Formats: sequence, C-alpha cells, structure tokens
Amino acid sequence: MKKIKKEDKVFVLSGNHKGSEGIIVKVFYKKNKAIIRGINMIKRHTKPTPKQPKGGIVEKEAPIHLSNLKKIE
Repeated sequence: MKKIKKEDKVFVLSGNHKGSEGIIVKVFYKKNKAIIRGINMIKRHTKPTPKQPKGGIVEKEAPIHLSNLKKIE
C-alpha cells in the first residue's frame, strides 16, 4: 500500500461522494482519515467570535477514512 500524503490526488471509492476526485488538504495518520478539498462538505453552526463577529452557519470539509480513498498517480 502506498502512503497517502498531503497534496496527493485521490479517488473516493465509497460513501456519499463515490466517484469523486480531489486533492488532500490534511491527513490524520493516527485516526486513519484525510480531508479532501471540496468533498464531504458539512455545515457547522458557530457562535460569534472575533474572527466571525456574526457567527452563523459555516461549510467545511469533514474527514474521510483512508480505506475509502485510492491514490491517483
């Protein structure tokens, strides 16, 4: 098995985003998960903070298990 790392192009094998391709933004090796740019977007409700004075609903990527990804070369 080839090691998946940041900036690799991957293909999603299973789940809601099956068949999608994307580039890895961050890898969590201890949890065996990775975040892929633009895939598996979720909505989070946030309280007002100095960075976001209004708070509200923020869309961000959720991690996907490495077993559901295939590295594209």
